[in-house]
Amino acid sequence: MDSQNSTVHQELDAIMGTATRIPRLLFAEGFPEWKYRMEKYIKMKDFKIWRSILKGPVWITTTLENGEVIDNEIENYTEEDIEKVEQQEKALATLTIALSPEIAQGFREYTSAKALWEALIEVYEGNEDMKQSRQDMLRQKFNLFNHILGESLEAQLERFSTLTTEMSSAGILVTISEINKKLLNSLSKSWDMNVSVIKKTKDLNRLSLA
Repeated sequence: MDSQNSTVHQELDAIMGTATRIPRLLFAEGFPEWKYRMEKYIKMKDFKIWRSILKGPVWITTTLENGEVIDNEIENYTEEDIEKVEQQEKALATLTIALSPEIAQGFREYTSAKALWEALIEVYEGNEDMKQSRQDMLRQKFNLFNHILGESLEAQLERFSTLTTEMSSAGILVTISEINKKLLNSLSKSWDMNVSVIKKTKDLNRLSLA
């Protein structure tokens, strides 16, 4: 059992990331949470990388006497120029290694971190209609959420937590009271007595159950 738990934790760490392990994007449905965690991870590791992703590549150029702007040859780069290029390459590499091989394969044409980041957002978040459709789908899942026959309390709580996290990532605002009421009302019949006591004695606007 311990080895199974260890394996599960390792798999979660691979997806969610840790202070020393980059979050991985393994499937499209996990993009909102990955995007959130990836931004936090990069800012924690090196804010310059995040700045490179937002601002895009810096071109190393020289303006000639006639006003023509030309790209500098690498051998003519200053130490400052080299540092800028290294930062840009580091930003692109950081994003690329955070993608599963299957996902990364579809984005190899992008040669800057900014272009890759924006392409990922466009593909996995889509336009406003797609965002609205996702929000509608998640709201429906929330409204229909219920106990599954034979499901343990731990499994139900994990499933509910995953759903509320997805809703938050999708920009859906749900009050603590709504979350608590939905969870309490979805528990199995064996919890009816406990649910009744909680509703009578606790402030559902402040209590965190999920």
